Amino acid sequence: MVKKIGIIGVAIIVGIAFMYRGKIKRLFSEDTRTINQKEVKILFRVDPTLDELANVLVEKKIVNKKEDVIDFVKENNIDTTQFAAGKYVILSLTQRATLINGFVKGENGQGKSEVKVRVVFNNCKTIEAMAKNINQCILADSTSIVNYIYSPETLKKYNFTKEQVPALFLPQEYKMYFDTDAEDFVAFMANEFKKFWNEDRLSKMKAIRLKSQSQVATLASIVYSEQSKDNNEWPIIAKLYLNRLERDILLQSDPTFKFCWGDALDGIDRLTYKHRDIDCPYNTYIYKGLPPGPIYITPSKVIDAVLNPADVNYIFMMAKPGGGGHNFAITNAQHEKNVAIYRKWYREYKRNQN
Repeated sequence: MVKKIGIIGVAIIVGIAFMYRGKIKRLFSEDTRTINQKEVKILFRVDPTLDELANVLVEKKIVNKKEDVIDFVKENNIDTTQFAAGKYVILSLTQRATLINGFVKGENGQGKSEVKVRVVFNNCKTIEAMAKNINQCILADSTSIVNYIYSPETLKKYNFTKEQVPALFLPQEYKMYFDTDAEDFVAFMANEFKKFWNEDRLSKMKAIRLKSQSQVATLASIVYSEQSKDNNEWPIIAKLYLNRLERDILLQSDPTFKFCWGDALDGIDRLTYKHRDIDCPYNTYIYKGLPPGPIYITPSKVIDAVLNPADVNYIFMMAKPGGGGHNFAITNAQHEKNVAIYRKWYREYKRNQN
């Protein structure tokens, strides 16, 4: 009886071995690791098919034969419709199971081994300029980003006007999946916005008598447009404009009327009254108070400078000779002196250029 059971057991083992002979053969006859000796980066812009995946892995010299990939997928009943687009980094000598399963979508819809990419947007005046920068980092194209941000549904969802919505975006380095679309990008940035505007910053916003985060961002955009190099001046310029707002004086900021011209004034050395007199809601030489929205997508450090203004009474500023900084004044008489100093320097500078 025992002998009979033993024979049956051997028969079962032989049967199982026969059924999985392919796997067993590969297990003992070949290395199941990838052949790349250093890490390899792969980028899929759309979800790949099994054939596309196998071809790329061979082309990138990660595996020897596409059949090795196809056979593994079939033998392990992997759903070939679930390979995910995105960026992947394949380490040297990766186990084949780890390699292929890494391309399969997880619960979040991303590939299990998909890595995030750097997303950076700096020096952007407008949503359109930001979208062009983002287009270099993630899959969403600039047109889809702009259209989604400006859509009535999006503006209503995040409670911004078209003019105010640049305040939603805080420029710095982020990490996102490559296949992030416009909707996911805005949702990500809205979450960063919410984290940034904590109770402390909201309390400071009330202390400087501004009514919304977009107003703070708008003032910060003016400060940054006036001075993008010397951060020591940011709290001073911020307080200068807060003083003007409190006294109901026109802000008279040159970057605001320049914003009205779009790119038309780029490269122009000297702005004139003709440029300044443009009738535009952003022109603070014509309209009192803050413009309808930011004139620049401003770094968060400038926003913090606005929320922590200097204790000064200045209401005038004028560029220093040589550029880079400003002379500040409380009285119009002192301001006129600063203007005269600058104009004298400028005339001499231009004369020496000729």
